Amino acid sequence: MPAQFDRRDFLRLAGVGAGVVFASGLAGCAARAGMPAADFHFVQLSDSHWGFNGPVVNPEAGTTLARAVAEVNALPLQPDFIVFTGDLTHTTDDPQERRKRMREFKAIVADLQVRDIHFLPGEHDASLDQGAAFQELFGPTHYSFDHRGVHFVALDNVSDPTARVGDAQRAWLAQDLAALDKDAPVVVLTHRPLFDLAPQWDWATRDGDQVVAQLMPHTHVTVFYGHIHQEHHHQTGHIAHHAATSLIFPLPAPGSQPRREPVKWDPAQPFRGLGFREIERRDVAAYALEQHAIEGA
Repeated sequence: MPAQFDRRDFLRLAGVGAGVVFASGLAGCAARAGMPAADFHFVQLSDSHWGFNGPVVNPEAGTTLARAVAEVNALPLQPDFIVFTGDLTHTTDDPQERRKRMREFKAIVADLQVRDIHFLPGEHDASLDQGAAFQELFGPTHYSFDHRGVHFVALDNVSDPTARVGDAQRAWLAQDLAALDKDAPVVVLTHRPLFDLAPQWDWATRDGDQVVAQLMPHTHVTVFYGHIHQEHHHQTGHIAHHAATSLIFPLPAPGSQPRREPVKWDPAQPFRGLGFREIERRDVAAYALEQHAIEGA
């Protein structure tokens, strides 16, 4: 990253929620023998809920996604790639409407200048048809890829309506991880948290503990997820878990009230609860996490 580059300028995503991630902020990404030392960054966007209609919660729901696309395109330094960590669309019982919303979402994000985009489903996209519509329009619900020495794993913990990754996918994950050096940096992308954050609110993965157990032998693992519509950080042993805020509306803190209801829109602070984060790496064991609120951008 050039020394003269102003990261605050880079992170000025006014009015949208996003995680802006620098490779130097990921565990295990220090220069190693035979590994590239060059930094890179990617943008995480989550929970756009295209098709949501709730004036009390977000009267600008019909324009927020396009605004996010425009803001990302306006970044002074374009990211290497972009990930959408689920709930691209808002749930509907109508299969035709579900596909219509996905096509509309896809058409809007097609305006992104960055062409390398990775999509994950959320339960709103996939739980009613086991991911059938998502696969038709976006491809596999779980997969892996490598970028500049970092191994990325996209997991599907939403197509199963019981919120499980499932035996077949865990077997695939075991095979995928078996090809890696135990010290290689691994980034896991998922929608729901892999730990029990608030099971009573569906903020958990039923077999997440088994997935985490598979990841534990790998010394440098970072998990990025969505679903909870707010910033949250958690540590499972040496594995760090970071939640991204939503593009549509915030949700209350885990278990802070009896029901999981969206935070109402405040005209005086229209983007309260929507924000972004900067993650930088200091060394193998430490992170520098700088959080930014939209209001102060």
